[in-house]
Amino acid sequence: MTEATVANRSWWARAILVGSVVALVLLFLGPVGTRLGVWGFQTGLLLIVPAAVLLAAIGLLVGLVSLFVSRKRGYDGDPPALFTSIAICAVILVTMGMQFQKGTSVPAIHNISTDVSDPPQFTEAIVALRGDTSNPLEYDADELAILQQGAYPDVKTILVNAPKDETVERVRGVLEDLGLEIVTVDPAGGVVEATDTTFWFGFKDDVVVRVRPSESGSVVDVRSVSRVGLSDLGANAARILRVLDGVRNAG
Repeated sequence: MTEATVANRSWWARAILVGSVVALVLLFLGPVGTRLGVWGFQTGLLLIVPAAVLLAAIGLLVGLVSLFVSRKRGYDGDPPALFTSIAICAVILVTMGMQFQKGTSVPAIHNISTDVSDPPQFTEAIVALRGDTSNPLEYDADELAILQQGAYPDVKTILVNAPKDETVERVRGVLEDLGLEIVTVDPAGGVVEATDTTFWFGFKDDVVVRVRPSESGSVVDVRSVSRVGLSDLGANAARILRVLDGVRNAG
């Protein structure tokens, strides 16, 4: 078999490899472009990332079929490229499959509070940052409370054995340690607000912590709300739990 014949016969193996690499690039390009402001999150999350997943699914299917045919016909030069393609596509599909499973395992909500009957309220400082295009800040207890408590039963008010002012400072320190950007600290009002920015897409979620005095110390409530999107994939609840754990252990 001549070199020209081998090259002509193996072009499809290289094409599948190129397609798998393109899928991997798109998977990173979607969130990075969103974070850099090149396009909106709808384009990055709902167009580019799904395109990467579709391309990976096609690449995996065609790659497996091609590998079978290659081995059947004894094409020794094709398997390396095909194995690489299949591996890349499989990693993409497994990664995104885990995200999909995570998304379907929690309710499609993005407004989480430890106190569902009297949730902490955001100040004008956060309202101004969110602008007019963000998700509303109203907490509809009739709609959200049952969903939230069913999915995140550990998201509850905590009691801290420390006075109010000390607890407020403790909260500030915890939020800073978690990498949040502090927006408001009001010791008199017992309010600390901050914004968290997600790593990949650069989504911004706003957090308010309310501290009220009690006979034995302070009552701490936390609320976290995403600026965009319907479902948060459990991110707000997980953030609240990290804040609560940090406040408990900071004393």
